Amino acid sequence: MRALRKLTAGPGLELVDIPEPSCGDKDVKIRVLRAGLCGTDLHLEAYDEWAASAMQVPQTIGHEFYGEVVEVGADVEHVAVGDRVSGEGHVVCGTCRNCRAGRKHMCINTVGIGVNRDGAFADFVVIPATNAWVHGPDIEPDLGAIFDPLGNATHTALQWPVVGEDVVITGAGPIGVLAAAIVRHAGARRVVVSDLSDLRLSLARAAGADVVVNVGRGETLAQAQERLGMREGFDIGLEMSGAPAALESMIGNLNHGAKVALLGLPKAPYPIDWGHVITRMITLKGIYGREMFETWYLMGAMLASSPQLRTAATSVITHRFAAEEWQDAFEATRSGECGKVVLDWS
Repeated sequence: MRALRKLTAGPGLELVDIPEPSCGDKDVKIRVLRAGLCGTDLHLEAYDEWAASAMQVPQTIGHEFYGEVVEVGADVEHVAVGDRVSGEGHVVCGTCRNCRAGRKHMCINTVGIGVNRDGAFADFVVIPATNAWVHGPDIEPDLGAIFDPLGNATHTALQWPVVGEDVVITGAGPIGVLAAAIVRHAGARRVVVSDLSDLRLSLARAAGADVVVNVGRGETLAQAQERLGMREGFDIGLEMSGAPAALESMIGNLNHGAKVALLGLPKAPYPIDWGHVITRMITLKGIYGREMFETWYLMGAMLASSPQLRTAATSVITHRFAAEEWQDAFEATRSGECGKVVLDWS
């Protein structure tokens, strides 16, 4: 089968032919139809310091995917051959305190598909059956391929109740745009999104943002508040960029008692005005991955009940490439002038 693999400890990937993976008793084997690229894949391709510490070579990368089940293990009962599925990318141990308490997304022994074990940039991938999410016929392959980032956006956007609240989102990458669509669907009063890219901000506006702010041109969140007639600051903040200046600007424009969910990973530690956080009684909470599997149920329910949300989510995909064009796909993702990029493995 074809597989996009890291063959040596250094930059680069190769599309090679390798044997198909075998399916264990508790596993499912999936024929990959679509796979999405994300920032993690760029890190792995570049083999930066984090990638060198996380992965073992040789290894197939890729963790966002949609496909068809072609084989199930002897002990699998809830997934069948022919099912169309996406996969939860975090494989958990099931025995640590958090797993046993039902907090599997906080497992201390998490193994990442496409990061710590062979992933989905291939014709076939094998995952534990418990990680497979079976889709209904209303989920198209492209949309199914981005359930992983849609889950990140859902987990972040719905961390706090947003009905009637004013929400600011810093970072209009695919997850930030998806979060804008979700908080709009969930009843936010005002939605403001900031970024440096006009293309990505246009996607955010189409997804439901009332005002977009290009900070690269000197536009500010304070100006957005003035345009919307807001007097007391934002109630909810969703930090998706990992940029220190973005969080600083967000904190400076929050209402007293505001709540912030942080998903964006910074490149390095940076200072925060803790006096501002404390005296305004602002709550900060880190978000990673998806709640297993409450987030998946929420995604499915929202998409089933809202054609508008389904359209908004799919519109985040701006580029599609054949698997053999993976280098072009990586270059498009690396440029930042795109939404979501999807590889076609069918």
